[in-house]
Amino acid sequence: MKDELDLEAELKTGASGIYEVAVDGKVVIQKQTLAFPTEQEIVDAVSKVLGR
Repeated sequence: MKDELDLEAELKTGASGIYEVAVDGKVVIQKQTLAFPTEQEIVDAVSKVLGR
């Protein structure tokens, strides 16, 4: 996040198996299968919400 969008990210521990990325409390991408979202998918989802 820092390199791509110049943003600081905060890691919060959740329940087992949960992986969500939120911006201002709104989930923008999450793990929906056994695979985690790629780094690029996460950057794209956050960028879209921020209008970048």
